[in-house]
Amino acid sequence: MALVLTSAPVVEPVTLSEAKAHLRVDGAAEDTLIGSLILTSRLHIETALGLALITQGWRLSLDAWPEGRELELPLRPLQAVREVRVFSADNMSSLVPAETYLVDLAGVPPRLVRRGAMWIAPGRPAGGIEIDFTAGYGDAASDVPAPLRQALLMLVAHWYEHREPVELGSPVAAVPSAAYELLAPYRTRRI
Repeated sequence: MALVLTSAPVVEPVTLSEAKAHLRVDGAAEDTLIGSLILTSRLHIETALGLALITQGWRLSLDAWPEGRELELPLRPLQAVREVRVFSADNMSSLVPAETYLVDLAGVPPRLVRRGAMWIAPGRPAGGIEIDFTAGYGDAASDVPAPLRQALLMLVAHWYEHREPVELGSPVAAVPSAAYELLAPYRTRRI
């Protein structure tokens, strides 16, 4: 399985000015650093929780369909499945008709559910299935839930204050537990 970003978010969940206000930083001397901390904090949260905070396009490549009727998609919240393609042995792609599957946007995790008896089998042994989808809370920073935005600001502040490199075996400044508490409702739990 491979997951590839096809269209990155246009904005970040917090602006540079919001982060600077949170950090109580005046002037532009550290704008580049703070901007990179915003990006890094977003990526950290997205990776840890399987989320896309701002609208993003993704392509999931699979070698084969999973057993059963359901295919779980790795990012949420899912906005749409744009296309599902299957490749033949001679590398020709064909679209899987949308009426042959149901898209469960609200599921955690989101999923495709087969409606017919069988998925169309890929002929290519590696990467024979591609699913293009859009995930994220929305196009604007205001679409992202406030607890996620606040946790992101807390991570930016933590990494801004703790810039030193870490040596193996040395004490590390732990990420504030309050940030993880803000993220807790967004974690997926398996029963």
